[in-house]
Amino acid sequence: MTASTRGASLRQTQWQPHVLALNAPHAYREWLTADGSLTAKLKDHSRAFRVQCLHQTTARCLTDEAVAIGMHRPGRVWEREVLLRCDNTPVVFAHTVVPMSATATDWPLFSALGERSLGSTLFGDPQVRRGVLEFARLREGHPLAQRARKALGLDGPQELILYARRCLYRRRQGTLLVTEVFLPSVLELKLITTNRS
Repeated sequence: MTASTRGASLRQTQWQPHVLALNAPHAYREWLTADGSLTAKLKDHSRAFRVQCLHQTTARCLTDEAVAIGMHRPGRVWEREVLLRCDNTPVVFAHTVVPMSATATDWPLFSALGERSLGSTLFGDPQVRRGVLEFARLREGHPLAQRARKALGLDGPQELILYARRCLYRRRQGTLLVTEVFLPSVLELKLITTNRS
């Protein structure tokens, strides 16, 4: 394998229909396969949950994302990236892409989310149809792994394998792809059982 071929393979990943294909530690599998809203689950594991919006702009989507959202080739999309923080510790890097053909009627709240949770919006809308989860192991060379490292301020070479899941959502004529990259710190979260009322 040449250096260029090896580099290309690191930048791409195979999304799997079953989490067992990742050979991920059991503690990660519980997060990867969790039903319902990830936001709600994270809130149950923290006293203070916060969405830190890194950016929301137009960008070129990844090759495998283009296929998932119905584009013939990678092109410009609306992109949103955030860190989900529990008690101020970043635990999930979330990356969302929406085709630019989508309208405000398809996703009425997307452009004005700011620091609000996308998950709460998706799971609170009866018109949203959720697809099936796909799973992947992201090596250091994958673009989303690199962006997660940058958001965390990690510099220099460091072998860091991150586990991710993604799901396609549909509303009216629009599609929206959410990828959630679970950071190692998510494994340190404990269920909060105290009454928060």
